[in-house]
Amino acid sequence: MNFRPLQRSCVFQWLILSWGILATVPVAANAEEFDVIYLGGQSNMEGFGYVKELPAELGQEIPGCYIFHAHASLDQQPIGGKGQWSPLKPGHGVGFTSDGTTNNYSDRFGVELSVAAELRRLRPDRKIAIIKYARNGSSIHQGAAGSWGCWEPDFLAQAGEHRQVNQYDHFLATIQNATTNVDIDQDGTVDTLNPIGILWMQGESDAMYSVDIAQQYDANLKRLMDLMRASLREDDLPVVIGRISDSGIKDNKKIWTHGEIVRGGQASFVENDPAARLVTTTDTYGYSDPYHYDSAGYIDLGRQFAKNLNELN
Repeated sequence: MNFRPLQRSCVFQWLILSWGILATVPVAANAEEFDVIYLGGQSNMEGFGYVKELPAELGQEIPGCYIFHAHASLDQQPIGGKGQWSPLKPGHGVGFTSDGTTNNYSDRFGVELSVAAELRRLRPDRKIAIIKYARNGSSIHQGAAGSWGCWEPDFLAQAGEHRQVNQYDHFLATIQNATTNVDIDQDGTVDTLNPIGILWMQGESDAMYSVDIAQQYDANLKRLMDLMRASLREDDLPVVIGRISDSGIKDNKKIWTHGEIVRGGQASFVENDPAARLVTTTDTYGYSDPYHYDSAGYIDLGRQFAKNLNELN
């Protein structure tokens, strides 16, 4: 199904119909049921861990787990969301690409491996389907987007053929594409998809520009999470937020000038949302560069995401 950027309301209608169909289609005897998790945010959700540093149990396919990882696209580009369902294995970090037919794996990984492995340990009778779309450097507030990307649904560039397209549009396309083919394991039967949560690691870009932008993070995050929950047809869908942290290793100064304000906004969002949790172990992680966690950090972050999500379900 093709959809055009100006028909955002049609996308919502399609999503409602698609999830509704999934709930009512007769299920064959050998159909599978999958717990669906959305992974979104900016570069620390994309993932900068090194595959070569993975422990043996995470350096291979994770049994019972699949992933639809959409190719990260810029704002003001044709709507993307291209990917394909495939067994979860290493290589879904920064540098991963997909044209919707072929996945090109990178030498990096993010939280997806340890999220899936930990959930399988905690819920061994449940299979996992991860939908991932994250964009390096992206902000929620359009004033902090620069050339990286913006999640503000009403973002509108001043000019350009695709000036209304942003990260939220690419997210909607990702959800559409991931749920169009619901035979995730390709066994010839329709699978049942059961959304269980949103994992969100983002906020660094919103902490870089001004006090005003940083102070709006709480409200902007709430609005975005509410819209994402609506796209997955669950008002109280659990949300787990990864708290941003600062390496302080660039010229011995803080990287995120207004980071404490955004961290306060993240905490406020969680405090006011009974279906949300905040992962705070990020303060203890090492870094591979001034902006990104090291491999051990991504592994632990995934496990913490999974533990919190499991407690909310």
